[in-house]
Amino acid sequence: MIQLIERAKGFTEQEALVSNGTSYTYGQLLESAHYVAAHLLSGKPNLEEARITFLVHPSFEYTAVQWGIWMAGGIAVPLCVLHPLPSIQYVLEDTKAEMVIAHTDYIDFLSPLEKRIGVSIASLKSILQNRSTQLPNIDPEQRAMILYTSGTTSKPKGVVTTHANIQAQITTLVSAWEWQQHDYILNILPLHHVHGIINVMSCALWSGACCEFLPKFEAESVWNIIKSGRLTLFMAVPTIYYKLIAFWDSASEMAQEEMSKAASKLRLMVSGSAALPVPVLEKWRKITGQTLLERYGMTEIGMGLSNSYRGERRPGHVGLPLPGVEMRLVDGGNKAVKENEAGEFQIKGPSVFKEYWQKPEATKKAFTEDGWFITGDIGMLNNGYYKILGRDNVDIIKSGGYKISALEIEDVLRKYKGVDDCAVVGLPDEEWGEVVSACLIARDQAIDTKKISEWLKEQLPGYKIPRNYIIRKTLPRNVLGKVTKNELKKMF
Repeated sequence: MIQLIERAKGFTEQEALVSNGTSYTYGQLLESAHYVAAHLLSGKPNLEEARITFLVHPSFEYTAVQWGIWMAGGIAVPLCVLHPLPSIQYVLEDTKAEMVIAHTDYIDFLSPLEKRIGVSIASLKSILQNRSTQLPNIDPEQRAMILYTSGTTSKPKGVVTTHANIQAQITTLVSAWEWQQHDYILNILPLHHVHGIINVMSCALWSGACCEFLPKFEAESVWNIIKSGRLTLFMAVPTIYYKLIAFWDSASEMAQEEMSKAASKLRLMVSGSAALPVPVLEKWRKITGQTLLERYGMTEIGMGLSNSYRGERRPGHVGLPLPGVEMRLVDGGNKAVKENEAGEFQIKGPSVFKEYWQKPEATKKAFTEDGWFITGDIGMLNNGYYKILGRDNVDIIKSGGYKISALEIEDVLRKYKGVDDCAVVGLPDEEWGEVVSACLIARDQAIDTKKISEWLKEQLPGYKIPRNYIIRKTLPRNVLGKVTKNELKKMF
């Protein structure tokens, strides 16, 4: 039994989704998902974990396809609508998927793959046609979904979660963030990623709440929806908050007042998927009265830690372990570290993924002998709250015997007048191992980096001061707004 879908049967007359200006009830969602399942089964009793890929805009139809795959006993593999064809082909070949369900907009785009790798393309319209069948019973331990990692350090890996894993990921957030049936949330996040699928859409649907899709982000559209008064929650990545602030800054005083008043009425606003710069948190709080709730999660674990819904939300920190999540902070020998000492986050619990798809060695390496998932993220306990220092092979710079957090230096650099944003990396160096190097996004392309270094000496120890600077207009980012630091290193 898929509990998420079973619960929907208790809300059949309620509004579940708003998509392309149309409102859909839970009953309509269940009916359309049944049509999808019937077409996929075509007389078979169970898909038996067949991988079904789909390329569909964030929409009511997306949700119906995902639920239909689950109802039929398949593994849902959502594809990113912004990815180029080679990235799509990689996922299809890696999962050995025999079918792609595609929106009309993507059928021509995908058609070269029919001959190239023998995959069949089913139109979304045909899959949603009225059809009935007997649905199989689904075991909670059955594989349900494969999401691909961002591949920032190696080729993307398929993260396999079971129905039980997904249920645990949803229920821990529903409990911690106090989701209610009357809640209403806007989904502006990519739906090939845990943030959009679990934190926003699935938590809403578990609760009997409503999720509205906005397939394309536009700051003005988002502000208009906030001003409508229908939202109770909002979740986004830091770059979206940055763009919403920029739009607010450019508005008239009267419009600013209207936007600020509307945003202040939401019960919860969350930031995640990338580190939230403290200046962005502070500016958002200043203009809306909302302290963004920052949390920590990964494709492999769902969400692991969160600042408090009702208590303190400390800037630059990710709070404490969520209900049902076990967490430890350890050194290289898997021994617990003391407070204010850096260590690696390791996670245990029912929300942790089952395996990397068809990669038993990678799966084995991802866990300790006693079953803890090795996140690769470095952090510390700081006055009772956990703080992320960065990813071991991306944000931790090893220079002259020191382990330096790139995120810490970035937070300080953003306070310098004239620096709008920045990213810090370690570049290979024969003498030091790596040297600290900073890319600055500055209004004045002739900004004086010598003055910046002098100013930084008053804020940071000498070994943390960047040796190299480059000035650019934008930072390389993935679809979630996370800086792709390996791409950034090539720019120096």
